[in-house]
Amino acid sequence: MYRLDDLLHLMARLRDPQHGCPWDLKQDYASIVPHMIEEAYEVADAIERGDFAHLPGELGDLLFQVVYYSQLAREEGRFEFATVVDAIVRKLVRRHPHVFPDGDLYGAPDMARLEEAAIRQRWEEIKAEERAEAAATPQQLSLLDDVPSALPALSRAAKLQKRAAHVGFDWADALPVVDKVREELDEVLEAMSENDPQAIAEEIGDLLFVAVNLARHLKVDPEAALRGANAKFERRFRFIEQRLRERARPIEDCSLDELDALWGEAKKQEKSAAGR
Repeated sequence: MYRLDDLLHLMARLRDPQHGCPWDLKQDYASIVPHMIEEAYEVADAIERGDFAHLPGELGDLLFQVVYYSQLAREEGRFEFATVVDAIVRKLVRRHPHVFPDGDLYGAPDMARLEEAAIRQRWEEIKAEERAEAAATPQQLSLLDDVPSALPALSRAAKLQKRAAHVGFDWADALPVVDKVREELDEVLEAMSENDPQAIAEEIGDLLFVAVNLARHLKVDPEAALRGANAKFERRFRFIEQRLRERARPIEDCSLDELDALWGEAKKQEKSAAGR
């Protein structure tokens, strides 16, 4: 079987100025960002579908993006793949003092078993210390500084809220958040009544943000929940299309009532198949 060194060698060959691949030679940091994001989502999709036969291939595609960035950096004299490996190992050893008490990757483990809550608290404390060390002006530090702006909006909203919750800026439980959802929905309706597009967009954003907050309080990953809703919509819409093909009915000729009846049929079939 090929090993990691073989992948690094392959990447260097693809970027060889004389004999490499023309497409790969044209790429830079920015141009491969969309591919990296797509590959990460394909890994998540394979896991959600339980497609473990294809998961190694999807993980390989994602790993290739890391190798690609490392090769670009190597060509510019910035860093190499070994630097990436060193950085993540050092960070994880530092953030797991309950596993590596003396900071040695191969040292004796700590025999004491800590509670998960204590481990999570210490993890956040260490991350805060790292942010402080990295900041040129600690007095201007924000808890939100290292929440990546490029995250999908739902995931970033959850991360921002979680970070704020660590210092007590949060509701005690889910019920007040439900009230806030209703409040934000009322504000959407008010903006609609005033026919103010800018206000409508802002209030919709607030509604989505508080919906993420509700999901977080109920321990639901909002990004995964929305992906599930997307998949459900797609599944049911395809059911409608299939039924109409069987009846030789163009979907454009159907009334909303007819389409809604087929949607109900799709829901009923799914519930029956699930034993509900």
